[in-house]
Amino acid sequence: MRPFRRLKQRRKSRAFKLLLAPIFERFNSDKELESRGYRPLQMTFDDQLKALIYYHLEEFSSGSELLQALEQNDFAKECVASPKGIKKSSFFEAINNRGLEQLTEVFGHLVKQAIKVLPAEYARLGNLVAIDGSLIDAVLSMEWADYQTGSKKAKTHIGFDINRGIPRKIYLTDGNEGERPFVDKIIDKGETGVMDRGYQSHSHFDQWQIAEKFFVCRIKV
Repeated sequence: MRPFRRLKQRRKSRAFKLLLAPIFERFNSDKELESRGYRPLQMTFDDQLKALIYYHLEEFSSGSELLQALEQNDFAKECVASPKGIKKSSFFEAINNRGLEQLTEVFGHLVKQAIKVLPAEYARLGNLVAIDGSLIDAVLSMEWADYQTGSKKAKTHIGFDINRGIPRKIYLTDGNEGERPFVDKIIDKGETGVMDRGYQSHSHFDQWQIAEKFFVCRIKV
């Protein structure tokens, strides 16, 4: 390997490790990825997370393209793939299971870190949280994502921290799930939810006020 190429790879390796530091230096999930078959998975959640991050950074078009890079690219072999390598069957079984519980833990962990360092731009107005639900397309094999005949959709319920400009809480349900019940889960006592008129419900308004959860909601006239 030429000296310049080695130097470039070392810099790329340091940059990748720096990107991962907020997760791997301070976070450890107690939940292991579960196999759907009789054989235990040959991948850890750390392996999966690094592979997914690398996949999006390189904008690969498929899992097979990612696996090829993990076998042939020097940087990927050193910094992304596990020491024993990642087998195709083990990778796709792990990705099929998604590691949703572990990824949710990572998200919560990163949010806590971000809140400590990001300034609250509108502190004088208290903690403002924008709340909304969005439909996302799901593949037909995702049986839990009920929506309508011949169509599968999941729904994300998101709480966005307006003061700091970051998403703070995310819940994933089937596409037919109602949005109003998630307000209680997204905002805490003393915080203010900012919502569109789809959240209008006088009974919910009463419940939120009793719980000392404030809200700004556009209403139908």
